[in-house]
Amino acid sequence: MTTHSRTLTLRSSAFTDGDRIPDQHGYRNANINPPLEFDGVPDGTTSLALIVDDPDAVEPAGKIWDHWLVWNIPPDQHTIPEDWDPETAGAREGTNDFGERGYGGPNPPDREHTYRFRLFALESELGSDLDTETSADDLESAMDGHVIETATLEGTYPA
Repeated sequence: MTTHSRTLTLRSSAFTDGDRIPDQHGYRNANINPPLEFDGVPDGTTSLALIVDDPDAVEPAGKIWDHWLVWNIPPDQHTIPEDWDPETAGAREGTNDFGERGYGGPNPPDREHTYRFRLFALESELGSDLDTETSADDLESAMDGHVIETATLEGTYPA
């Protein structure tokens, strides 16, 4: 079995891993995505995907709440600027659990929640069968068997 050291990293200039996400990135505020930076994209990566979700939503919402789904991000793009439009890079977005296409910021209903920003390095681009109605389950199914490496950044947001 070949071992592959994890080199893919994901960070933000707006908050550090485990710290508070600034208010402007919240759903009820400016609702703009935080800037993200990634390094160490592994050889053989054809595209990147990003899923932003809230696993703490299981208790109040009955499920992990999906905030942003983006795929077919070019592997040579090492930043996602604040308030990014993925289509400018040829990437695609699915529908979040607010029923909207694009970024939906943190909006915890009951207490402080931890939000996950997960970046996936993929060995292929994802097919045209994924469209704007794509859910996180659809995206994860399409990525199955194509993930080379992942990186995660977490931030908290108060109720």
